Amino acid sequence: MTAPEEKPLLRVVKGDPDDYQLAALTAVVAGLASGGAPVEEEPQRRSEWANHARRVRRPLQHGPGAWKASGFPG
Repeated sequence: MTAPEEKPLLRVVKGDPDDYQLAALTAVVAGLASGGAPVEEEPQRRSEWANHARRVRRPLQHGPGAWKASGFPG
């Protein structure tokens, strides 16, 4: 029994590309068929605990509510 003829993946209708050009075109078409360009994810936000600016101590406040201001940056 003879196998049915398969359709070619690509067909050149104009020009005479060499093997390297056909390989590049095949790679591009296969890449697009697999889902296209990778989607860029949003950069992850760093935790405030890892923020280097928190290591620099502000001057301590004095007076009413100073204990609260020492723990909650304003």
